[in-house]
Amino acid sequence: MTRIRVALVDDQQLFRAGIRMLISSQPDLEFVGEAGDGRAGVELAAREAPDVVLMDVRMPVLDGIAATREIVDSTDDPPKVLVLTTFDLDESVARAIRAGASGFLLKDADPEFLLAAIRTVHAGNSVIAASATTALLDRFTPTPATPDTPPEFTRLTSREQEIFRLAARGLSNSEIAAHEYLSEATVKTHISRIFAKLHVRDRVHLVVYAFEHALT
Repeated sequence: MTRIRVALVDDQQLFRAGIRMLISSQPDLEFVGEAGDGRAGVELAAREAPDVVLMDVRMPVLDGIAATREIVDSTDDPPKVLVLTTFDLDESVARAIRAGASGFLLKDADPEFLLAAIRTVHAGNSVIAASATTALLDRFTPTPATPDTPPEFTRLTSREQEIFRLAARGLSNSEIAAHEYLSEATVKTHISRIFAKLHVRDRVHLVVYAFEHALT
């Protein structure tokens, strides 16, 4: 069995110890290292190449948002980053999503929820609903998004553009399939092509892309 490699970046030693024990107790997860600040976290990610990084936001030396951006931009196949936060509607969460995080978790989440989130994001799914992503961006974006259709979006087929807009509204693959009278497998194929053409990593960043270019 191939195990999911998980790294943790957080400045609270006691919290790190608890998460390390939790992850190490799971047969399908492997704890590959921890760091106490964002700069050390970037170095840890480069050294250990984890599949998923749990990232605190507020840390010394380099905060979690800047560390997330460096990790995501460091390679063509970066790890998924899950942001750890105390507040669910927090400006720092919105900034982390923009920086490339694939979701966020509250620090007081149930252990089983945290484990499920690691597995979910590793499987290529997001750990934040599209509606919540839009709410975060809408609340904490300092200036309104303005229409600015990028060239790559115009290269999507009309069908892909429609599926993009439905996905950006938060519809699941099965809901899009019913709306468009397509099979779910066909929708998955379209979604994969959209990701590739727009250079977005997952549905969270599809929503960010739609919001920033006023495409919803």
